[in-house]
Amino acid sequence: MEPWVIELRAGRGDAMWDGFIDVHRRLIFSAIRHYLREPDDVMDVFAQVCAALRENDFARLRRYADAPDPAARFSTWLVAVVRNLTVDWLRHRDGRPRHRIPPNLSPVQQHIYQHVFLEGRSHQECFHLLTTSDGFALSDHAFATELAATYRSAPAAPRARESARRIPALLRGDEPAPDPASVEPDAARRLAELLDSLSPDDRLAVQLFVVDELSAAEVARILGWPSPKTVYNRVSRALASMRSQLRAAGLSYGDL
Repeated sequence: MEPWVIELRAGRGDAMWDGFIDVHRRLIFSAIRHYLREPDDVMDVFAQVCAALRENDFARLRRYADAPDPAARFSTWLVAVVRNLTVDWLRHRDGRPRHRIPPNLSPVQQHIYQHVFLEGRSHQECFHLLTTSDGFALSDHAFATELAATYRSAPAAPRARESARRIPALLRGDEPAPDPASVEPDAARRLAELLDSLSPDDRLAVQLFVVDELSAAEVARILGWPSPKTVYNRVSRALASMRSQLRAAGLSYGDL
């Protein structure tokens, strides 16, 4: 049991909060920076997150602490809460995102699109939300099948931010991956265009194997490919195609 839970149940709210923030401050900031880079924006959202967690005598934290069998680890739950609050802050500041969910998707695929493509959540977070708050009874295999179908029907652009973290290093060669904070909007746009030029299966393979760092065996299972070797070959050819398009456009790898 986490120390903050003990303090909260004992009615020592102020002591609980001080210890809670000391332990979880970095995780909260990391979740916020998934969406925001400007220091002032990050601090504004951090203040809002703290206020939301403290309101109504720590009601959100109490709901988790009092749950007899929490559906997720606390760190996973906290990241989900922080990201929801961050998205709410962005919507209040900028209005609703203009991206629309493709109408041809099934109900479960629409939820996947919302969580992964519009909210920028990881596949693990998406699976957790689908099987808890969204009410879908899915096995790991069923989720992988629906995830693959969603990627085949959806553009790559909404996840270009995550792709920009790892793909440039592979296009350049042996240079280290860039700091996510240093990835410029133009670079993210170019990467999105390069990804969109691939076939749906190849785009998904690059996304899963390079960006999400799934094993080749798991990617092969999701895509229905015969073996991990097929994943290595298809991803290598996809990256080579992206390199060729960069050269054809007169761009160097340093432009990413």
